[in-house]
Amino acid sequence: MDDRFSRPLLSRRRLLTATSALAFAALVATSGVTPTLAEDGAHDGGDVVFLIDSLGDTWIPNNSAISSFQGHIWGHVTDKLLYVDADGKVSPWIAERWEQNDSATEFTLHLKSGVTFSDGSALDAAAVVANLDIWYAGRKSEGINPIGLFPKTYDHAEVVDATTVKVFFKKPTLGFIPTLGYHGSILISPKTIASPASSQADLGKTSGSGPYVVESWKEGDYVKLTKRKDYNWGPAAVGQTGPAHLDTITYKLVSEPSLRVAAVQSGQADVAYNASPQELESLKSEGLTVATPRYLGFVNGWAINTKLAPYDDVRVRQALQAGINRQEIIDTVYTPDWKLATSFIQSNVPGATDQSALLAYNPEKAEKLLEEAGWKKGTGGIRAKDGKPLSLTLNSNPYLAASKSIDELIAQQLGKIGWKVDIRAYDVVTFGQKVKYGGAGVPAYEVTRSFIDAGTVASILTNANNGENWFALDESDKTLNDLRDKIAGAGSIEGRKPLLDELQRYVLDQGYFIPRTQIVQRIYVQSPKLKGEVYNGVAYASYYTATKSE
Repeated sequence: MDDRFSRPLLSRRRLLTATSALAFAALVATSGVTPTLAEDGAHDGGDVVFLIDSLGDTWIPNNSAISSFQGHIWGHVTDKLLYVDADGKVSPWIAERWEQNDSATEFTLHLKSGVTFSDGSALDAAAVVANLDIWYAGRKSEGINPIGLFPKTYDHAEVVDATTVKVFFKKPTLGFIPTLGYHGSILISPKTIASPASSQADLGKTSGSGPYVVESWKEGDYVKLTKRKDYNWGPAAVGQTGPAHLDTITYKLVSEPSLRVAAVQSGQADVAYNASPQELESLKSEGLTVATPRYLGFVNGWAINTKLAPYDDVRVRQALQAGINRQEIIDTVYTPDWKLATSFIQSNVPGATDQSALLAYNPEKAEKLLEEAGWKKGTGGIRAKDGKPLSLTLNSNPYLAASKSIDELIAQQLGKIGWKVDIRAYDVVTFGQKVKYGGAGVPAYEVTRSFIDAGTVASILTNANNGENWFALDESDKTLNDLRDKIAGAGSIEGRKPLLDELQRYVLDQGYFIPRTQIVQRIYVQSPKLKGEVYNGVAYASYYTATKSE
């Protein structure tokens, strides 16, 4: 086995701990953020330092709330209309109850009274309408984007009274209610929404209704949150509605993974984000808390650009599907905490079905398909056709700690079949600029994407209603388009289930989506002194319910 994938030496970890802790202390000092310790015993109070590998490149709420990094902060300074737990169960939050008509085109939301934003304004029906409108349309001319998974069938919303909103859709939209718990659907003060993008990009000027407010922040360095003492409207599902227990939460940017982990080991910090999966067992044995929550959404895998040769040939895509040994990825790069992909949707998503047979490792089938497609093995075992090598460029996803290691392993697997695989690695900002769905020269875009309701998936995969057209198919695949329209128009969850099953089977059989593993995108290594955090449906850790002891 290639030793690039061997487990890191524990001795190296221990040697790093002391020097890394000192370096971290220096970093904290330069930011003006001083970690403090709680008194003995778990109680109200205490300060938490959370070390993170990026803080993104913008704080405009619509643009940043869905980020794997900024989403941590938004989850503490804002609320949502509904709460969605790790199993996809929807429960009340700011919306206490709701109704819909028989055709799922009209919904009525009944709001809690007395909820306020941190700027003092009311979170009332008018505020909810303003949020729904900006989620749907954004203000593109200013660089404020729509929320990608907000239903594109939205027509408008109306204020019935101060605590009642009626929402109208152009077509049946079963996914509306669960999408209100999506991490992009954060409630922002109408004053913030009305302000220009330049003002919204200043995190200190954004007003939410959450249990924390932004005390201070520095671009590319840290964000410090302080609890809001008058907060009294948390989601009942987490077992708490009043103020948070912890006084402050500081998100500190530390780019080196070993430094983040070592700081938690030495007690200089409380949480390290995105540790290496292969370190987790040894960290557990040291007494640290390790969490690897799966989110609701797509598995980790590739959306294939069908406009780029040779991936315009279904046989080549099917060969790619059969040529990946997914069990070897789990065994080599990950730990038993990770699960095999059984579809292109995570298995904990309501509506996901088991399509494992289409994902079986079968290199003989892959080689036969490539032969049929005219790709013949040549020098060094690389296949070629019409003088061109069978090539695949992979752009490792910086949002996923193990992405490059997986790419390297898959490159070995595909190399045995005849592929020439090149790997590129970018930081978060450059990745966002250079690698896009269906972008020129990008045959396989690595997906790490959450969603709440499986019914929203079909419109993302195609270009209907400003969808994202993941596979560059436009309107060319009638079968996919028909499934999309039937799923979107379904009037009941039961009626939609067989359609979702057919969609998953079809997309995988056509090789449009190539799963790698079920995704654990957010890895947490935590001090045992910190307890009581809750992981929601998109695997974010909320410290609203947490306590810290000495």
